Amino acid sequence: MRILPPRGTTHKGDQRLWKVTGFQKIDGKRTARIEVKHKDGAEVQNVPTEDLVVVAEFRDYIYPGLVSTGKVTRGGDKPFHTVINAENYHALEALTYTHRGKIDAIYIDPPYNTGAKDWKYNNDYVEGEDIYRHSKWLRRLLVARELLNPSDSVLIVTIDEKEYLRLGLLLEQVFPDSRITMVSAVINRSGVVRAGDFTRINEYVFLVVLGDCKVIAQRSGDVESVRWASLRRFEDSSRRHGPQPRPDQFYPIYVRKSDMRIDSVGDSIGYDVSRESVPDRPGCLTLWPLKPNGTEMIWGLTPATTRKRLAQGFVKVSHSKGGKNPTLYYLTSGQLAEIDRGELIITGRDMNGVAQVEFRRGKATYPSTQWDNDSHQSKSGGAAMLAELIPGRRFPFPKSLFAVEDALRFFVLDKPAAVILDFFSGSGTTAHAVMRLNKQDGGRRQCISVTNNEVAADEQKRLREQGLRPGDTEWDKWGICDYITKPRIAAAITGKTPEGVPINGDYKFTDEFPMADGFEENAEFFTLTYETPVAISHNHAFSRIASLLWMRAGSSGRRIEQIPEKGWDAADTYGLLTDLDQAATFGEAVNDKDSIQIAFIVTDDDRRFESIARRLPKSVEPVRLYESYLSNFRFSLGQ
Repeated sequence: MRILPPRGTTHKGDQRLWKVTGFQKIDGKRTARIEVKHKDGAEVQNVPTEDLVVVAEFRDYIYPGLVSTGKVTRGGDKPFHTVINAENYHALEALTYTHRGKIDAIYIDPPYNTGAKDWKYNNDYVEGEDIYRHSKWLRRLLVARELLNPSDSVLIVTIDEKEYLRLGLLLEQVFPDSRITMVSAVINRSGVVRAGDFTRINEYVFLVVLGDCKVIAQRSGDVESVRWASLRRFEDSSRRHGPQPRPDQFYPIYVRKSDMRIDSVGDSIGYDVSRESVPDRPGCLTLWPLKPNGTEMIWGLTPATTRKRLAQGFVKVSHSKGGKNPTLYYLTSGQLAEIDRGELIITGRDMNGVAQVEFRRGKATYPSTQWDNDSHQSKSGGAAMLAELIPGRRFPFPKSLFAVEDALRFFVLDKPAAVILDFFSGSGTTAHAVMRLNKQDGGRRQCISVTNNEVAADEQKRLREQGLRPGDTEWDKWGICDYITKPRIAAAITGKTPEGVPINGDYKFTDEFPMADGFEENAEFFTLTYETPVAISHNHAFSRIASLLWMRAGSSGRRIEQIPEKGWDAADTYGLLTDLDQAATFGEAVNDKDSIQIAFIVTDDDRRFESIARRLPKSVEPVRLYESYLSNFRFSLGQ
């Protein structure tokens, strides 16, 4: 333990480590008896427990957990963006369990060490006299390297002229096999005037590209609508009773007469079954793949695929005036691949949920190493936008939303399910940018944001004068995570300010729409906790690691919050087996759910684990959780 300095003071207080030997009540206050040993014996004193803080030395093991502090849900079954309030090195260590080798892109705007005091978090991250102040976050880069997908990912780092040389050397050392490019980006054309010095208008962006990751060319010019393919096949070889019969592609599709929307997709009928034997459905037209002369053909998709494409908005009905002679169209597999690669874009959806798909005309061009765009200006795309999202809440130097969006687009446009990490997330711009990208192409990308809850220096002074200190509710509510990051992300999703007022203004550039529309996204907010070995070894802390298991399985769907009484549970994307005698029942449940990606099996027995793992589907990753969880959730800092 350490003893906190008295309330109202600003000095560091007693920096010695004390050991708690017992507790008692003195004058109605819970008090700890503590001692510190030295060469002359031991010093003992009684201290109120509220004045003590548990500390871990750098090489001590830590046992992390996550506690949910709220969520915003507007995205249906889409994965959750997550915001973690934590010291970012500890959070990165925890993420090595959930996301090792799985991160597609990291975007960070680390401290520039200019000495600015607006937010201690932002620009005065380390003490000025610290001889390691220019490489203090090197350890974070080493852990970040473990999180990135080595075969296809990118690290994007923004920095100023004071640190770019040192950062460049660090990146060369940490990522020796990468391809590193440095871009100069204009972020303030009017510039920041510095007496007796050059006016600063730009910053630098390091792009560290790993494996097969490549910059995606951008197309300029207007958009043009995509031509959909007829769902009914035309060629003679696609006759129902042709030379190559495909009975699974002859089935009815029911279209509602009232609004000409597809009501449902029927099942295939056998080669020798007459279509007249299939009954119509009340209020619906029954469509079969027939030529105008009545020749029975086949559909271009099987019933299961048609249902899937219909749910995605990739099948539509076209009809003549009066609702007669409806025709079905769909997007082909090749066109879906073009959407995934970013060559086709989803610009919206009609009232029936059908995707509006277009392609960009114009020559594909690659970005230069000098960025000077209207959208990248920090005042309009950063500070001004933040003022609309969370009015009255000041945060210095926020990034332009569109600058972050553009930087990410170069690398994740063809990855609609990309996982993006920002462990210096500040005001939450990166998560906001990922939401923008998802809206533009219907993607399911998710962002993990890590920030601490530091309070601005001038605010700290005022709060200390009131007798408050970190850990007090009235202190913490002014911290960067609770006061800026979480409210900004919630406002972006809901389209409303923290006061519940619709947000003024419109998004610009790549796509324009009112900010009050918000986004169809989900986000959950967490605080990193530090658990005791005793609690973990006796399985008392399962609820604290439950979110880590959920995140490893993709941060989607239901979360298993407690050890299941029946010995197993199967959520949307993962399962948990705690009683090996229930392995057969658990295996059946996992096999019945196509969406399950991971099966966590609690056992210390190698052979039984392997036996259970062999019975799981090949698409399910078996992960062993030791009985005590100690080996799974233990990180030694600095080792």
